[in-house]
Amino acid sequence: MISGPSGVGKGTIKEALLQKLQDIKLSISATTRSMREGEMEGRDYFYLSHEEFTTKLENDEFLEYAPVYSNMYGTPKKYVMDNIQRGYDVLLEIDIQGALKVKEKMPEGVFIFIQPPSIEALVQRINGRGKDSPESIQTRLAACQEEMAMVIHYDYLVINDELDEAMNKVQSIIIAERCRVKNNY
Repeated sequence: MISGPSGVGKGTIKEALLQKLQDIKLSISATTRSMREGEMEGRDYFYLSHEEFTTKLENDEFLEYAPVYSNMYGTPKKYVMDNIQRGYDVLLEIDIQGALKVKEKMPEGVFIFIQPPSIEALVQRINGRGKDSPESIQTRLAACQEEMAMVIHYDYLVINDELDEAMNKVQSIIIAERCRVKNNY
């Protein structure tokens, strides 16, 4: 599982990993929001009605979940566990609050915190994306200090100073975890 502050490069690292590692599956979230043009059921999200989501929530079928505006998002436990049983590693790219919830239910998971080299570098990255309003940037940066303090709950820290190096470190962590004795017997 990879997580870290908004704008740190989690999505870019995820995409690079999925291209390099064939025996890894990306966790697909469930959502109550409507499908957007170009999206596909089971590829982008599992689309559920509010009633279906609530039923799954009551049946403890999510590793984590959160409301986002008027919709719900969650990580389906069955999808993750089915892929693990098939021999795949399952990659979750998730926010820090979600990661801590997953850790409560699956402490055996591997938790990797992606950190910017500095707050200044993070500001440049967020500004460079050109997708965020000044208010949104301020909100993200205000949350960043608190989020970075959560690193103590993770197994690994990767500083995303240079993308290829950060991606190689995350890949090395995955390979090393596959070699652990406890994961082979």
